[in-house]
Amino acid sequence: MGEKKIEIEIEKEEEVPVETELDCPQTEEADPAEAAVDGQQKEDDDPVGATIGRPQTEEDAPPVKEEKEKKSFFKNAKAEKAEKALKEAEEKLEEAKDRIQRQMAEFDNYRKRTDKEKAASFELGARSIIEKLLPVVDSFERGLASLDEKDKEEPFETGMVQVYKQLEKIFEELEVAPIEAVGQPFNADLHNAVMHVEDEEQPENTVVEEFQKGYTFKGTVIRYSMVKVAN
Repeated sequence: MGEKKIEIEIEKEEEVPVETELDCPQTEEADPAEAAVDGQQKEDDDPVGATIGRPQTEEDAPPVKEEKEKKSFFKNAKAEKAEKALKEAEEKLEEAKDRIQRQMAEFDNYRKRTDKEKAASFELGARSIIEKLLPVVDSFERGLASLDEKDKEEPFETGMVQVYKQLEKIFEELEVAPIEAVGQPFNADLHNAVMHVEDEEQPENTVVEEFQKGYTFKGTVIRYSMVKVAN
């Protein structure tokens, strides 16, 4: 019995493995180059985790400068666009001012031309009426010249004198004036010589008699004086 127990204990001891230096797994030392490659690969696979554990560089920093450049570019573009729009507006304003000034000048010329035409039309109409009234005035003058001073005091003759004075007043208001002839040097612009006479008592080329009175309307001859001139 004692021998059997010993054998069993020996067998148990043989079953326990004895570790030796040859049986233990050897720990391989990490190669620095391979570690760097593995670290870079990990950083590439996980950029967020890779940057957490190391200091931030200019490449990792947010692109502040680039954003400022973009903002500056857009700001300059907007300023150029606004400046261009302002320049176009100023040009359009100048064109509108020039067009308005030309229209105002044209209207002023039209107004002056119209006023001149109206005045000319009025003068033409007034001249026509005056020319028709002149024979009436001649008749009044001839009739009054044939009256004696005593006859002018009669009611009828007095009325004729008053009508003649009214005509004279109207002519004066219309700027109608008689042309002076007798005793004046002959003027072809005012007088119409229908007779010449030899008269040594009168200076040469002098009007000695008036057959029909002439008149001017606003400085323009409306009827020439018919006169007799001394040679």
